[in-house]
Amino acid sequence: QVQLVESGGGLAQAGGSLRLSCAASGRFTSLDMMGWFRQAPGKEREFVAVLIRSRRTQYYADSVKGRFTIARDSAENTVYLQMNDLKPEDTSVYYCAVRHRALVVSAVRDGRLYDFWGQGTQVTVSS
Repeated sequence: QVQLVESGGGLAQAGGSLRLSCAASGRFTSLDMMGWFRQAPGKEREFVAVLIRSRRTQYYADSVKGRFTIARDSAENTVYLQMNDLKPEDTSVYYCAVRHRALVVSAVRDGRLYDFWGQGTQVTVSS
């Protein structure tokens, strides 16, 4: 089992920044994929970003590309999401999600394929 604990959510003004963290703990040998999804009220969960350690690559949703940066501290099994130039439409509950093994590129945005999920952290951006 893997436990994921997110932190760093909160309230920000449009144009501001927040940094989310997600720490993984438990019994596991490796977590190749660590990423973030979000879900706004009344909307479906959507992919935000993912980092694949074995490929040293990151993928982003078009809506956050250039504003958000995903990074990982492998020694600590922690993934971060630096969110800059926040917009009111970024308001959502943000969820950390991980997977033991990498997916093909076409599948990284499918949340159903991730192994474990965090409880979520609220991000609210005011205009």
